[in-house]
Amino acid sequence: MGGGKGEGRGAGRALHVRVRTARKRSVSSAQWLERQLNDPYVARSKREGYRSRAAYKLIEIDDKHRLLGPGKRVVDLGAAPGGWTQVAVARTGSTDADPFVVALDILPMERMPGAIVIQKDMLAEDAPDAIREALRGHGVDLVLSDMAAPTVGHRQTDHLRIVNLFEAAAAFAIEVLEPGGHFLAKVFQGGAENELLALLKRHFDKVIHVKPPASRSQSAELYLLAKGFKGRQ
Repeated sequence: MGGGKGEGRGAGRALHVRVRTARKRSVSSAQWLERQLNDPYVARSKREGYRSRAAYKLIEIDDKHRLLGPGKRVVDLGAAPGGWTQVAVARTGSTDADPFVVALDILPMERMPGAIVIQKDMLAEDAPDAIREALRGHGVDLVLSDMAAPTVGHRQTDHLRIVNLFEAAAAFAIEVLEPGGHFLAKVFQGGAENELLALLKRHFDKVIHVKPPASRSQSAELYLLAKGFKGRQ
């Protein structure tokens, strides 16, 4: 094909926006902002009305592993700002009149039609009871956890915080899931200890690591998916 005016060096590619450091902006902040401005998932989430790009991680995982479905009851831990909750509400058919989705986060989260939103620390002693009360005696088909502990820059401390959140989410899932239910939780490379994997393998038929395309390739995050809860022994 012959070349036209629009062709040439860089034609057909989106322009890459570069962000310089400013007086009040650190190098890491500038790098984060540059990633956001050039991330196609961020742009897509704005076009399609999702609260965060994280929605596409759950969409991609669910499209492959079929975790959600009409009438499924879901608990979303670490839900704010609500990207995963939006996907769960849409795919379960949850409504205010008949809610199937409970979302919990330590941070405030805007009200979402079809979801019961709880602002509470998952590590608080009364958090599991608050979720059970919202469930009104119903069992759970899927527990999601996109929780991430704030880092302090000390590798061992950060690692322990991540494991602690994962343990809390896994213990809660084992307490509330219906037989055949699933558990999906964020971990980080090197962040899931052998004891945790062994625990899940005792309670679930299949345990695998997944990294959806929407998870940035340079990120150490990945997700642990435990399918087919065997029931409480």
